[in-house]
Amino acid sequence: MERPGELGRTVPRTAFAVPLAFGLAGLALLVYGCVVQIHPLAIALAAASLVVVMVRFFLTFKENVAMLRASRHEAMTDALTGLGNRRALATAVAEQDGEPARGLVLALFDLDGFKHYNDTFGHPAGDVLLVRLGSNLAACLQGRGSAFRMGGDEFCVLIEPGGHDPEQLVRSAAAALSESGEGFTIGCSYGSVLLPEEASDPAEALRIADQRMYAQKPDGRISAGRQSKDVLLRALTERSPDLGGHLSSVAELAERTARRLGLAAEEVERIRHAGELHDAGKVAIPDAILSKPGPLSEDEWAFVRRHPLIGERIVRSAPSLTRVAELVRSTHERFDGLGYPDRLEADAIPLGSRLVAVCDAFDAMTSDRPYAAPRTPQEAIDELRACAGTQFDPAVVETFGAVVAEHALRRAA
Repeated sequence: MERPGELGRTVPRTAFAVPLAFGLAGLALLVYGCVVQIHPLAIALAAASLVVVMVRFFLTFKENVAMLRASRHEAMTDALTGLGNRRALATAVAEQDGEPARGLVLALFDLDGFKHYNDTFGHPAGDVLLVRLGSNLAACLQGRGSAFRMGGDEFCVLIEPGGHDPEQLVRSAAAALSESGEGFTIGCSYGSVLLPEEASDPAEALRIADQRMYAQKPDGRISAGRQSKDVLLRALTERSPDLGGHLSSVAELAERTARRLGLAAEEVERIRHAGELHDAGKVAIPDAILSKPGPLSEDEWAFVRRHPLIGERIVRSAPSLTRVAELVRSTHERFDGLGYPDRLEADAIPLGSRLVAVCDAFDAMTSDRPYAAPRTPQEAIDELRACAGTQFDPAVVETFGAVVAEHALRRAA
């Protein structure tokens, strides 16, 4: 982008002086022709000079208008993600003053774990992550609102909920700004405000949303539960590298589904931990059983059925993960009461355990296994629905199906 003063250096003054000189000469000749008889060809040339000058200045005007539009676009756009910036947000909110009240929702998001990601993988990788998350957010809001990047790792959305639940839309946006992988987890804290009921001024709306966001944001210290979970997860991954990818995938699916169910942030975190640690007891199962290509014998099944109990004992060894351990114990119960280890039935099974069970089955069915070829996501969803009411909680299966469908749409966009 040109800095002030660059235009004068890159465009010669003759570009303006020469057309202007020809125009003045032509004008003078035409005026002189009104007083003294001159050749008609001279008059025609003078008129042509004026036409050329007018065309030139018209083209210059068009170029200036295009430059002004480009400058305004750059002034309203975040250079990294291509989303609107803080100025664009203020303009969008201010434009609502002249419109009938439409019940807009403004939500502010701050990424959790981004500093750790930057420190671990470097700033270029951090920029790529911000671009990817910004694209996910824009795709999530398509047709329902606009996304903005406020700077750093802060994003903002302006949503027109229509007949949808505003809180659910904000949670969907938060899920779009969440990502996890080997060695990192990116989540976000958020706060929202209703426009114009709670605020009409952009600065006031952002202040309220900011306060609400930081009311739920962690204080920056890694909790004892998180530290213990990370240690256990690292031990599982070292024992079986393939298991690490499965656990990460189940945890991410479980977190998204828990958010869609509207659970509290603390419960969502507990369910995510349970998803990451639900197979902790498999460290006690021989590899020959875990990787066996054929059906298991009764003695081998007895080994497998013990792993939820072993997993519970392992996870419970960290006092901060006691409630996570309760979920781990019940992740292999069935909705009809025919599961293990306690043969719990329906609502007697903790909701978090029912949720992890569905996510675990889906990831297993869509992954390469020694004893079966992977299924497509739709085939796996169909199988889950076929087993709803017997093996799985029907309500959880339907919510999970909506999460998978929404994620597929975002990826296809």
